[in-house]
Amino acid sequence: MSQSIRYPEILEIARREGKVTVEGLAEHFGVTLQTIRRDLTDLAEAGRLERVHGGAVLPSGTTNIGYEDRRGLNAEGKAEIARACAAAIPHDCSVFLNIGTSTEAVAEQMLAHRNILAVTNNLNVAAILARNPDCEVVVTAGALRRADGGLTGDLTERTIRQFKFDIAVIGCSAIDEDGDILDFDMQEVGVTRTILEQSRRVFLVADHSKFRRNAPVRVASLADLEAFFTDRAPSPALREKCAERGVALHVGDRA
Repeated sequence: MSQSIRYPEILEIARREGKVTVEGLAEHFGVTLQTIRRDLTDLAEAGRLERVHGGAVLPSGTTNIGYEDRRGLNAEGKAEIARACAAAIPHDCSVFLNIGTSTEAVAEQMLAHRNILAVTNNLNVAAILARNPDCEVVVTAGALRRADGGLTGDLTERTIRQFKFDIAVIGCSAIDEDGDILDFDMQEVGVTRTILEQSRRVFLVADHSKFRRNAPVRVASLADLEAFFTDRAPSPALREKCAERGVALHVGDRA
């Protein structure tokens, strides 16, 4: 069976079931796992699917992909981003890290940082940084979102306003060609805006999949950032926006 025949059916299965798996599709079509992986990669590159561990899901528009699935998206790319971002964070400073799998990856790269005050509304980030004996960890108040260990709401914003951070490391769900940073959850967006207000420098960590996605709520713009860390070069239009607004663009481990 040719790719042109498989692709529409793969998309139909994804629409019907919400997710497709490599093993399930291989059995369905009677082809090898490698063939299906190539199909899913092609569909992801075309923006028709989002790759997750063991398969793929439909690209999100008004609701986000599940947290565990997001963890499996482009782990290697996120690790590259995290190394570059962590290298830009000095010792002896205060840092806020917000909700997201990319900020968790940054936390993993900060375990050797010295004399750090880290504030977070992400219980996963707190657990990671607790392994660094030279890092004081403060967790904000707020309503717990069980799906991803995030804390949001008015209590979270009030806690954040007690601080002035040297650096904030934030993630997002999507970035559009106008340079707007987008997300899904209104309460999380309110928290992120408060983080920006209380930070001297803001670093955005987002992999290339965020260039193809859409989300309904505007968080901020590239003009609110000092630096943007990603794993692949964005479009010429987005690179131009970074240059116009004085945002340092870091691609992978390269500055």
